[in-house]
Amino acid sequence: MGNSTEILFVLQGLNETVLSKHTYFILILLVYLFTLVANLTLIVTIILEKTLHEPMLVFLCNLCVNGILGASIFYPKILVDLLSDLSVTSYEVCLGQIFLLYSYTNCEFTTLAMMAYDRYIAICKPLNYHSIITPQKVMKLLLFTWVLSICESVVVVGLVARLPLCGFNIEKIYCTAWAVVKLSCVDTTINNIFGYIFIVFNVSLAVLVVISYIYIVRACVRSPKERSKFMQTCLPHLIALSNFFIAVSFDLMYARYGPTDRLHGLRNFMSLDYLIVPPILNPLVYGLRLNQIRHKIFRICSQKRHALK
Repeated sequence: MGNSTEILFVLQGLNETVLSKHTYFILILLVYLFTLVANLTLIVTIILEKTLHEPMLVFLCNLCVNGILGASIFYPKILVDLLSDLSVTSYEVCLGQIFLLYSYTNCEFTTLAMMAYDRYIAICKPLNYHSIITPQKVMKLLLFTWVLSICESVVVVGLVARLPLCGFNIEKIYCTAWAVVKLSCVDTTINNIFGYIFIVFNVSLAVLVVISYIYIVRACVRSPKERSKFMQTCLPHLIALSNFFIAVSFDLMYARYGPTDRLHGLRNFMSLDYLIVPPILNPLVYGLRLNQIRHKIFRICSQKRHALK
């Protein structure tokens, strides 16, 4: 089979639970528009307000930018599929989706890990915070995040693109590297090795995050002020991080080792969770919980209303 052959998506579990594709189309479109508006609102607010240019909120802004990328990987394609009788995609589009998916996943998790590092310094070493977390360092960390994510995605796509394929069907709603690798006619040891390296890297980040939160919790127990700071900034971050890591881990492990004939509903839900939930969860848990952001948004909206009168 040539690499230009169209690869068929199987929308497994979707048609079984939805009576009307048009109804589902409207609901998904509304969620997509809400996701874009929520993330863009937070991005614009943080950029326009200089008082919000602190490291934690700059990282949050990066999460929102990445959230738009993650949402745009999934929503436009499924909206088109819901209006079509057959869900297909070209080989080139499939590789592009894999590239964007890995860029989004790695950027999201790395940014969340850096936010944990920021909170660790802020709570456990407050006197040294501004000398350690400088604006220059924040920019370097964000640049590192994107460069690492893009380089990793290039390697993944390159390893997938070299494989001759012997099948058409991908049993997911979107393209993933492992789903395409399973269609290969040749040995895929190199792809497996790189996949394990990717897993080990992210698990290592997760371990570092856990260690940092152990120190954060120990520091917060001793101080009511630090407990308040933990509830306002660390708890939302911990919720976002836990949801993302659990969803990605489940999807990776199930794709490699899970049974192919069972738990289709749970598998599809978890495989969509990290594309749908974080782009909605991040602006909501931070935008609604952080008073400084909430007040700035209300002030900007109020100014716009007065300007229109």
